[in-house]
Amino acid sequence: MHPRPSPIAASLYTLRDMNVDVIIMHGPNGCCFRTGRLLESDGVRVLTTAMAENDFILGAGEKLEETLIKAYEMFEPNLMGVVGTCASMIIGEDLKEAVANADLPCTVIPVESHGGSGEGDNTVGAIMVLDAAVECGVIPRQEADRQIEMLEKATQVEKTRGMAQGKYIKPNFGDSKESVAKVVVQAIKDGKKVAFVHNAKKETAYLFADIINFNYEDINKDNKPIIVANLDENIGLERIRNHAKNIREELPMGIDYITGGLDEYPITADAAADYLNDKDLDLIIVFGVPHAFPIENFDVESVAITDGPRLVEPLKDLGYTHVVAELDAHSKTLGTDKIVFSDFGGMIRSAIGWLDE
Repeated sequence: MHPRPSPIAASLYTLRDMNVDVIIMHGPNGCCFRTGRLLESDGVRVLTTAMAENDFILGAGEKLEETLIKAYEMFEPNLMGVVGTCASMIIGEDLKEAVANADLPCTVIPVESHGGSGEGDNTVGAIMVLDAAVECGVIPRQEADRQIEMLEKATQVEKTRGMAQGKYIKPNFGDSKESVAKVVVQAIKDGKKVAFVHNAKKETAYLFADIINFNYEDINKDNKPIIVANLDENIGLERIRNHAKNIREELPMGIDYITGGLDEYPITADAAADYLNDKDLDLIIVFGVPHAFPIENFDVESVAITDGPRLVEPLKDLGYTHVVAELDAHSKTLGTDKIVFSDFGGMIRSAIGWLDE
């Protein structure tokens, strides 16, 4: 009942993950405006055919062909994407025909997504990109199938445990970051057994990794927290693997257990839970996509850090003791290859300093 990310936006982000140079959105110039602008910060040129009223009636195939040709002349890309929108897909525009007619000397991935694709699940747009990329020879079928499985599981997590449960969820910014950070630092200082579960999604990991961007010896040199993270450098597209590699090289604390890759967040939470099940913990901190983690199976104090204000209420319902929200994780992490400051990570470091006061 409340606004959700659209399949069009998911298509744009998935094409970005494939390192396309240019994306053309076949629709009105205002469609997915914010996403298109944000992706410019990640090095992707996003253009639009700027469909208008006459185009909705008479069609805009020629306009798309002209935009394709102009885009190639301007940027000389090796890989391009064309993404449908509600306007172009409802009137039945043929993206493949326009790509064939433009006959460019580069690979072009046509994606017939729109706001109502499937049941409106944003992951449908990502799946469309994967299937189209296989057809164009950009990625192998095996890799596409693996990612599609992850996306389908992600949709299930959102519909059963997240903000796609079918009811209106009021935005909520959660508990005080300062007070929750003090809980975390005090637990480590007091010798309690603490586990951090990094279960972040793709590039947002650059922000969430900042939560474990501190030296435990500054709190209690004899009490290293358990660090579990979905930072496998060998899983996913090259861009995603590089994110994991960059973060691992920068983190000051060693990771005790790798649960999987950054695009496997729907299942890596269960792997983390299995690993932690017999560790006799006093406190668990889960961040990134915390609603995928089965916190209800742990009878301990817990903290969830999410990037969605509409996820605070569902996370409380799942059983988390404390929930805090980071804002704008996607926009803050576009275009970076280093860990980005997070409010909660900064608050933990501040709380370490307060121990001496």
